Amino acid sequence: MSLIQGIHLYLSRQASGWRRYLWEQAILALFGWIPTIVGIGIRAVFYRLVLRMEGMAAIENGVRLRFASNIKLAQGVYLDQGVYLHACPHGIEIGSNTLVMHGAVLHVYNFRDLPHSGIKIGSNSLIGEYSVIRGQGGVQIGDRVYTSPFTQILAVNHVFDDPTRSFVEQGITAEGIAIEDDVWLGAGAIITDGVRIGKGAVVAAGAVVTKDVPPHTVVAGVPARPIQTIEKNRPHKPNRVIYHDH
Repeated sequence: MSLIQGIHLYLSRQASGWRRYLWEQAILALFGWIPTIVGIGIRAVFYRLVLRMEGMAAIENGVRLRFASNIKLAQGVYLDQGVYLHACPHGIEIGSNTLVMHGAVLHVYNFRDLPHSGIKIGSNSLIGEYSVIRGQGGVQIGDRVYTSPFTQILAVNHVFDDPTRSFVEQGITAEGIAIEDDVWLGAGAIITDGVRIGKGAVVAAGAVVTKDVPPHTVVAGVPARPIQTIEKNRPHKPNRVIYHDH
C-alpha cells in the first residue's frame, strides 16, 4: 500500500470526506480540550457545527468523535471523559437524559455496506464505564436501560466454519441486538449477536448471553440461563434497606 493509499484509507475511516474530516477535527481541536463546566458550555454551543444536538447536551473534555455528522444527541445527554463515538455510516442516536460514562466505546464502524448498522439508545439510560457497544448489525436499546462497567454488546460475529481458511477470510454475520426497556446488565456481562432481551430482565455480572431473554427474567452463567422470574409480591430478605432517588 502506497503512502497516498494509506492516507486515503485512514481518512475514509474517520469522516465522510477529507473536507469534512478537516472541519470536524478543527472544531474538536479548538474546543475539545477545555476542562470544567466552562468547556461543557462552550461545546454545547460549538459542537452543533459538527453533530446534531437537540436541546443542551453536556460533553466533557477528551471525548472522541468520528463521523460526527452521523451523531444525534437529545436534550440532557451526558458524555463523560474518554468516551469514543464512531458513527460510520448509519449513525449513533442517544435519547434524552442518557448518560455515557468514562471510557465507554460506541462503535458502528460499518465499511461492508451492512444494511442495519447503527446504535440507538433510548431515554434515561446509562452506559457504564468502559462498556463497549458494536453496532454493525444494529443495536436498539430502550428506555431506562442500565449497563454496569465493562459490559459488551456485540452485534457482529466472525464466521469460522471452514478449517482450511483463516477466519478473517470467511466474513462476518451481523444479525443485530435488541434490548427492551428497564433492563439491567451486570458488570462484565456480554450480549452476543442476534439476541433480544425482554423488558424488565436482569443479566447477572459476568454472564454471556447467547439466546433471547424473556421479559422480567434474571439470567446468569456462561452461557446465560434463567435462574429467577421477577414477580410481584415476591418475599424479600427481612430488614432489607432500600434507597430511592429524591
